[in-house]
Amino acid sequence: MARADSGGLDVTEVNPCKVKEEGRSAVHTEENGFEDSLDHSTEKGQMDLKTALNECSVALSLFLNNKFSEALDVLRPWREESVYHAMGYSSILAMQAGMTFDPKDMQSAIVALRDALNTCQRMRKRSTVLEAISYMVYKHEPRQLTEEEMHAELCYAELLLQRAVLTFVEDESMIGFLKAGLKMRTSYLIFKECESMLDQAKDKDTHIHFVGGVNMGIGSFNLMLSLFPARVLRLLEFVGFSGNREVGLNHLHHGVATTSLRSILSTFTLLMFNIYITVILGTGECNLAEADALLEPYAQKFPTGALMLFYAARIAVLKGDFETAQRKFLECIAVQQEWRQIHHLCYWELMWIHSFQQDWLEAYRYADLLCKESKWSQAVYVFQKASILSMLTAEEVKKTGEDVVELFRQVESLRLRFAGKSVPTEKFAARKARRYSSPNPIKLIVPALEMMYVWNGFTIVGKRPELTQNLLVTIEKAEEDLRNADPSVYHADDQSLIQMLKGLCLRHLGRLEQAEHCFNYVISSEKSISYDHYLVPFTMCELGLLYKQQGAVEKAVIHLEKAKLNYKNYSMESRLHFRIHAALTSLADEEKVAQKHSMTA
Repeated sequence: MARADSGGLDVTEVNPCKVKEEGRSAVHTEENGFEDSLDHSTEKGQMDLKTALNECSVALSLFLNNKFSEALDVLRPWREESVYHAMGYSSILAMQAGMTFDPKDMQSAIVALRDALNTCQRMRKRSTVLEAISYMVYKHEPRQLTEEEMHAELCYAELLLQRAVLTFVEDESMIGFLKAGLKMRTSYLIFKECESMLDQAKDKDTHIHFVGGVNMGIGSFNLMLSLFPARVLRLLEFVGFSGNREVGLNHLHHGVATTSLRSILSTFTLLMFNIYITVILGTGECNLAEADALLEPYAQKFPTGALMLFYAARIAVLKGDFETAQRKFLECIAVQQEWRQIHHLCYWELMWIHSFQQDWLEAYRYADLLCKESKWSQAVYVFQKASILSMLTAEEVKKTGEDVVELFRQVESLRLRFAGKSVPTEKFAARKARRYSSPNPIKLIVPALEMMYVWNGFTIVGKRPELTQNLLVTIEKAEEDLRNADPSVYHADDQSLIQMLKGLCLRHLGRLEQAEHCFNYVISSEKSISYDHYLVPFTMCELGLLYKQQGAVEKAVIHLEKAKLNYKNYSMESRLHFRIHAALTSLADEEKVAQKHSMTA
């Protein structure tokens, strides 16, 4: 751990065992480089900035060592006097609320964020948002702030962003949606203004932490906004936002490279981008080598940290190493019991690991645990459980004591709404479950595999040819059963679903000509599809990705653009637009690289 007068805090070196009870992080200077922050602060009646950063570093180390309550104890006493204590305390509660969706947790987080914003507001230089906008528009000289005011400004922007996210959950009306949007815009403008202050207070020990905060804020906003399709981004640019992926990645990588308090937060942002966002909202092309490199130093320093184990397990999933992933997730569950929410994240991943291997009884066990313990999305969990049970024989289902039809019938009543709108995956699940609402339900065909596709799971299981082949066998068996069954009103839809999933397996197995035939079957069946209208545009996108895989760039772009422009008002439309945007961006990047090579050749 760096000494208190060195300016650089390396959170990985903090020894949390030295922290006293009730958050009094009075640690002997000769042992860890900390001043006795309790005595030092109370003499002046306030918490100075350097000591605040030291104490928050201790709290962060405690948090990463699964000592969540102890981290809050360190931060609680000074949260009304220190912007960093206030931000750290409320951020932990906000993270907890985001994991649980529990109304009590949500209210605690909202109160803590409100109080933290008030603490920052008292320490900010008095100015208006109009002044900040004036700087942005007219490029006035940046305001001259004291060291403390600069950090108060930065913390205020971070807290405002967190508050905006919780506003989406707290207030489901359109007014709530607009309020959240305004908070995000204000946060973004403050980050931009903080960026203009980077040359101020450069001689101060704490400056590295200000730079780290600016890198994380500007980087995160740019990276997030770069994911949006062009039509959405144009609208966001009109109201003051702009997003550039390379700018975002550069800022975050600079943040990772420092020893600032926020370096690990920049690391986590990049990890989330690489191992979740690019999979769920992209084509599944993720940089696993970078993810490994980002995680390694923290995994060494916090070998039993739940977050480190979770990230390591997720990286193993994306490599197709399901055995290692399962072991790491189970270890993650075992190392702490305080935050059950982390267990739920592990249950979700374990459910998919067993689904990829078609171990349906084990997959059901984790889906059932989610239904019983997690409040995040009961509609999705119940639909998922029913879908998994649908893959079992009637005798196997009977042993579980579950009623599959009744589970499907519950889905509609369990849906959540945010800003007056339905969650797309819940809406999709409810639409599919309607087949069970009539007295004589018509069974869904391979619903667990359909949901696997929704979460881009075929890209993951495609890393394991033998498991992909096993999925293909299951799909072909369903194809045969459908061929021999009496046609229902869903017959054409079910046939098209089977052909799309079959095409995905064939593509990942390298049987591209057969895959193309399956995809073209779905597209040619457009007029026959009565309910699952999402199948054609999604299949059109998959055909574009097949051509991309073959190196047929022009054909790939044509099919991706068709999928984007020719279809509207179908399930998960936004998710597909994110995927198409990611694919077109990837093609453009590949073209730039090819041009660069040809110029240097």
